[in-house]
Amino acid sequence: PYNTGNDSFIYPDKFAETLKDYQQRVGDKDDEGYLTKDGMFKKNSKENGQYHSNWLNMMYPRLFLAKNLLKQDGVIFVSIDDNEVHNLRLLMNEVFGEENFVASIIWEKKFAPSNDAKWFSDNHDYILVYAKYKQDWKPNLLKRNDEALKRYKNPDNDPRGVWVSGDMTVKTYNSKYDFPIQTPSGRLVNPPDGICWRFSKERFMVLREENRIWFGKEGSNVPRLKRFLTDVKDGITPLTLWKHKDVGHNQEAFQEVRKLFNGKQFFSTPKPIRLINRFIEIGCSKSDIILDFFSGSGTTAHAVMALNAEDGGTRQCISVQLPELTAEKSEAFKAGYKTIADIAKERIRRAGQKIKQENPDYNGDLGFKVLKLTDSNFKQWQPINHNIDELSSQIELFVDPTSENASVEHMVYELLLKSGKDLNAKIEHKDNYHLINQNELVLMLEQANQKIVDAVLADRPLKVIALDKLFNGNDQLKTNTALQFKDAGIEFKTI
Repeated sequence: PYNTGNDSFIYPDKFAETLKDYQQRVGDKDDEGYLTKDGMFKKNSKENGQYHSNWLNMMYPRLFLAKNLLKQDGVIFVSIDDNEVHNLRLLMNEVFGEENFVASIIWEKKFAPSNDAKWFSDNHDYILVYAKYKQDWKPNLLKRNDEALKRYKNPDNDPRGVWVSGDMTVKTYNSKYDFPIQTPSGRLVNPPDGICWRFSKERFMVLREENRIWFGKEGSNVPRLKRFLTDVKDGITPLTLWKHKDVGHNQEAFQEVRKLFNGKQFFSTPKPIRLINRFIEIGCSKSDIILDFFSGSGTTAHAVMALNAEDGGTRQCISVQLPELTAEKSEAFKAGYKTIADIAKERIRRAGQKIKQENPDYNGDLGFKVLKLTDSNFKQWQPINHNIDELSSQIELFVDPTSENASVEHMVYELLLKSGKDLNAKIEHKDNYHLINQNELVLMLEQANQKIVDAVLADRPLKVIALDKLFNGNDQLKTNTALQFKDAGIEFKTI
């Protein structure tokens, strides 16, 4: 049966209706057949009959790509609320494999109850953790905080340093491990019924001889095992329950953004920096690349820069955000931020300035590049089936292969990608050509003459790519250029 009440987001199938009628009924299109407001970025309402399907279709390709981009020992953290956590777990199992599931973490995102909640106060979110290959990834240990370190004391002035005492009993009963122990005060102590000691009598006597058993200051307490700080691991194994006092909460995240924007709130659902820091601390080295598919207000980039300034790391961050429109009545829109991506860019700029002010001696990289996915700067050849007139017309169009809206800067980055270069490659703009990574590549996109060719030859690049139209009407220059580069052992290509 279907729930057809006012709160329903499941619609009964009507196999006789057309796709257009269905899209209008569930709100995908208006009565005139157009996409509803904001086009592809419209809210995925629960009243939509394809609510869960839309979300899964959006997530699947991103997660599939994320797995391909991860290193062999890479890990992914996905924050999610109750609406889709059940679907996400199944989707992650399909993409990453159930065998690569690491943990389901509960994050306490609120520090106070919501008394106006209709049923329960929603105070937590989930964070699903999957490794690309679980056998190749191990979480980093967390640093012990002051509270954890305070538990280590040295009441008996043991020369091995501070220690904490641990329980010596176990619930798995073994009669060989059930024996009385006499305390220094002369009192006999037995383990409780159905429980035994953790060690055999022989092992216990060795530990007692080594002064690793604690009977209390008066020597009459139940024996406990001394665990020295010097003997334990260098950190704490991460838990699956993250308290707000350790990793922050929503209100803390709001305040972090508000302070950067002079008290104004331009983003409604940011994540706290401390939460992202916990991801990085557990999953990354100091030189890793962190990718955020849903960067929102840019918290991840902010966290990476701040953490690098704190510990001297060289982590890099890639933030991805669709140009989702801000609401026209919102404070962000009124302040000039037309998209969420605009808010993120400004936040990262201001965060970098703040980090520099707070760490004046820090010389790390606080800059960033903004790249947008767009159409190619070069015309795409269209296949033509035996039509000589159309073929001739298209050949004429390709005398200049650049598209109408192409710019030199955009062509540089597109050719970097097509040449297999890093977008963080060092780009030096010289006299009418671009030198990439000192001498790996030269791009000639503006002018071509013998003076420029001589300058390029002096830089001794490994490869040169030039626009063919730069030699238009000067076949001699093109031929001589090709011969000079060949004699110099430089690969030369025109497009």
